[in-house]
Amino acid sequence: MSSLIPFWYIVIAVLWTGFFVLEGFDFGVGMLHSLVGQDEAGRRAAINTVGPLWDGNEVWLIVAGAGMFAAFPGWYATMFSAYNLALVLLLAALIVRGLAFEYRGKRDAARWRRTWDVLLTTGSVLAPLLIGVALAGLLGGLPINSDQNFTGTFWDLLKPYPLWTGITLVLLCALHGATFMCLKTTSDMRQRSWQLARRLAPVTAAFVVGFIIWTHVTAGKAFWLNLIEVLAILAVIAAVWLVWDHHEGFAFAATAVTIASCIITIFADLYPNVMVSSTNPAYNLTVHNTASGGYSLKVMTVVVIIFLPVVLAYQTWTYYVFRRRVSREEFLPADQPAPEQATDAAARHPVGGAEGKGS
Repeated sequence: MSSLIPFWYIVIAVLWTGFFVLEGFDFGVGMLHSLVGQDEAGRRAAINTVGPLWDGNEVWLIVAGAGMFAAFPGWYATMFSAYNLALVLLLAALIVRGLAFEYRGKRDAARWRRTWDVLLTTGSVLAPLLIGVALAGLLGGLPINSDQNFTGTFWDLLKPYPLWTGITLVLLCALHGATFMCLKTTSDMRQRSWQLARRLAPVTAAFVVGFIIWTHVTAGKAFWLNLIEVLAILAVIAAVWLVWDHHEGFAFAATAVTIASCIITIFADLYPNVMVSSTNPAYNLTVHNTASGGYSLKVMTVVVIIFLPVVLAYQTWTYYVFRRRVSREEFLPADQPAPEQATDAAARHPVGGAEGKGS
């Protein structure tokens, strides 16, 4: 069953890619919701663009971790040992995000909601930053000995290349979220989303190009970039052009392709290793010395072939059902008319008219 080992490596890469493409715009909305929605109704509208979707998108992270545990237990053990503190911080970030979605509306108090808004923004920044550092560390190298044990400390994770990767993913998620809100909001919120996307796009493109070149050099591959790396650069350049030209749907697709290409680049340049040892290349963890037995891989393959299409179909249906735009006016208090209603009322009862004088 050795032929199933590359297959499962591809499955793991696909799961991580799917997580970032889908959860990426959730992270972006969490980062930017207070900027796009400048009052309570606007912030509620921004959050509700991902309200029915965010928890389903996070399932991809759980499945990716579970797939690593089942298919490559040696990889899982060493990686989770090395990233112990980072994983605790990641869990904290994901937990406060989930709590913010659920609890910010439980009390009608400005301070309560602003606290949860800050936690939502902080968690949405920390999560992609930490995961980016973790994924880049696999390729960048960590102190691992001959027994496949991590021998370093938390500070060994915070090297320039992993930090650059983490920041790149934060910027990509922010741009992805901004283009998503361009598609999902209306009027002023839609305009602010587009303005944020225009500001973010050039900076994100610069970081993506730097990430691709740095990843290629770190992997020690051939001089020329491979097709996935070239695709990432072309996609982010297209995203910049499409954002500035106000093609919202195509811009969102371009940011999705950019994120997918960046994640796939890490896994493609890493293979056949799964963790590079900075202690000695002979201690590298590979797909072969960390994989499960043939029977386990065979059973898991049957399960993924049956259930992955079901999950994809369900998520596609969910996106179709909740495809409409979200308007700030939907979240205004009952006694506060929408702007167009207020304009109509002013036209019917002008200040200084007969009814005004009688009041």
